[in-house]
Amino acid sequence: MSYANLSDMLAERWVSVNRSTIYRWFMEYAPALRKKLRRHQFIRADPSWQLDETYIKVKGKWHYLYRAINKQGETLDFYFSQKRNKNAAYQFLKRCLRYYDVDTQPNTLFFSIFLTY
Repeated sequence: MSYANLSDMLAERWVSVNRSTIYRWFMEYAPALRKKLRRHQFIRADPSWQLDETYIKVKGKWHYLYRAINKQGETLDFYFSQKRNKNAAYQFLKRCLRYYDVDTQPNTLFFSIFLTY
């Protein structure tokens, strides 16, 4: 859905908002909204996670993509890093576990070949 579509939807409800205003709202409130919604996400966290890292190109630059995946193949979390080292892996794991309660955190972690974790 585009910002213009949202502007049109609001206009149908007698609210006149420019699409650039909606964009500014999105840029301002999206990070806070993401944190709030993250606690209520609908992806089920299984007791075992598969952790994977891969090297991908984003906007012409190479980055490492770290991912945590559940048994159903759904991505639980991801992390971009310019480096592939112990610190990047630690930051990724810390970020993953921060969003899950103790009872939904994994009992088992499966890693890919390269063990930076």
